[in-house]
Amino acid sequence: MVVIGAGFAGLQCARRLAGEPVDVLVLDRENHHLFTPLLYQVASALLNPSDIANPVRRIFQNAGNVRVRMAEVEGVDFAGRRVALADGTSIPYDRVVVACGSRTNWFGMDGMASAALPLKNLPDALALRNHVLACFEAAAFRDPTERAALMRFVVVGGGPTGVEYAGALSELIRRPVRRDFPDLDIDRARVVLIEAGPSLLTGFPAELGDYARRELERRGVEVLLETPVVGGDEREVRLGSEARIETRTIVWTAGVRPARLVDAMAVPKTDGGRIEVDERLRIVGVADAFAAGDAAAARSRGGTPLPMMAPPAMQAGRHAADNVLRDLRGEPLRGFAYRDKGTMATIGRSAAVAAIGRVRLKGFPGWILWLALHLFYLIGFRNRLAVLLEWTWDYLRWDRPIRLITRARGDPAAPRVG
Repeated sequence: MVVIGAGFAGLQCARRLAGEPVDVLVLDRENHHLFTPLLYQVASALLNPSDIANPVRRIFQNAGNVRVRMAEVEGVDFAGRRVALADGTSIPYDRVVVACGSRTNWFGMDGMASAALPLKNLPDALALRNHVLACFEAAAFRDPTERAALMRFVVVGGGPTGVEYAGALSELIRRPVRRDFPDLDIDRARVVLIEAGPSLLTGFPAELGDYARRELERRGVEVLLETPVVGGDEREVRLGSEARIETRTIVWTAGVRPARLVDAMAVPKTDGGRIEVDERLRIVGVADAFAAGDAAAARSRGGTPLPMMAPPAMQAGRHAADNVLRDLRGEPLRGFAYRDKGTMATIGRSAAVAAIGRVRLKGFPGWILWLALHLFYLIGFRNRLAVLLEWTWDYLRWDRPIRLITRARGDPAAPRVG
């Protein structure tokens, strides 16, 4: 049994199979599982990378039937039942679960890939943290015109990640950065959140999207709705209205698409590039192969593909594992029915939104629920404790303690600031 990917779907699949009479091999290009809902807090100098990541081998160190291999998968030969690796080797399988996740979607604006900073993995988050802090270091010694561009931060995409990062970045600037740079007029710093649609948090009830906009604006974030981005470079963002925003920072949170591995697979796909699966999460037209998470187009009862988010991925990963076990026992496979447990997003300190069935929460109650659930779903007691302590420190001291510009040997000291 080969599980491709150690994200939310792959990890839950392998955990469900731990201790069962099946040999499991988990393949991932990284050696860790990343809790992506808190990635923006690494980028905004609140959490350390190790707070939201856990080595996959540690997770399965007591599971005798689960092995882990750090490797990049290049393709899958479904007819020959082999997984091809980038090092030229291949691994045979009896059954396979494709849970390789997603990547940043540039929506055809390939130039933005070199101009903008995505927020999809730990290197992205660290690069963004380095860049933002380096902007202020540079702004302290530049002329007023250049200083204004260095202190103007544009976030593209009004979904949960964009809203959460924009709020966190504003808090970082207004308190810790203000104290660090007394010679800078921090009131001139701007955070601009751009959304092509008519509201923030599409998929949430309209009242919660409106609340998120008002709360962000109250915290100093400039929100531009119905404003598509058509291009940009390292010095400006170009908007559909032909307006331009001069900036040295474009943060891209506008969407995701399936991982490149999916592109290489000769299987049926949706218009969005996700793998077509049947109601049992089997890849259409392929024997003994399942797909789950962002890579797969699992559907709701109404027939629409489920959102590329952690909750559907986790449930699908567990369901795929259950169906593998049923198949091994000769039992009929069951259809996947997603149980929507609600959606939530935080705007910042003491403010979040949550939609759970007919219940709508916003403000402080939504924030407390958001904190509790994210702590609960973190993998590992040490991670939970570390995150809780960092959150408590920030709440009591208004401090983002991880204000470090760190880089691997050979990386520039002040990336992209010039």
